[in-house]
Amino acid sequence: MAMPKFQDLVTWQQAEQLMQPAFIRLVDQLRKQLDQSAWKGTYEDVPVWSDAVSADDRARVTQLQTELKTASPEDIDAIEAALAQLPSPHPGYLLHLQQNEQTITVDLWNLCYEICFQNYDTASGTSHALTQGNSQGVKIDTTLFDEAGEVDWNRLDRKAQQVVEQVFAGLPTGNR
Repeated sequence: MAMPKFQDLVTWQQAEQLMQPAFIRLVDQLRKQLDQSAWKGTYEDVPVWSDAVSADDRARVTQLQTELKTASPEDIDAIEAALAQLPSPHPGYLLHLQQNEQTITVDLWNLCYEICFQNYDTASGTSHALTQGNSQGVKIDTTLFDEAGEVDWNRLDRKAQQVVEQVFAGLPTGNR
């Protein structure tokens, strides 16, 4: 689960404007598609760590988070203070699609990036433009904004629907 690289502050701000509504529309489109499909879906929250975070730090955070769930009121402050000194993961979300014996896992953030960015490659976590020598970062799909710079909700809905339809069109068909 790679985090996209932003080329500048404007791209970051546009992504901030798009990401939450794109994610909401993505989940809604997935729900609609699952309602019409033989595939069953379950969601999973997963921690997404920066590559710079050591395995020891990851394990320590996981241990402290587990302890926090059953900690006494006296211990909560100490555990939270220890967690505050350690790196935190970003939330990640996976959709596990299952039909008969087949299970396919889909990274929802990658699908969201595919909606928000131009030519985003979910396999490599980059824009196709990056593989053609441009290492400046992802580019926002500016067609998702209207002339006033606001989110074009209809275009965003259509692109989310297209991305979800592509996911389901690419699922194995052998067990249907």
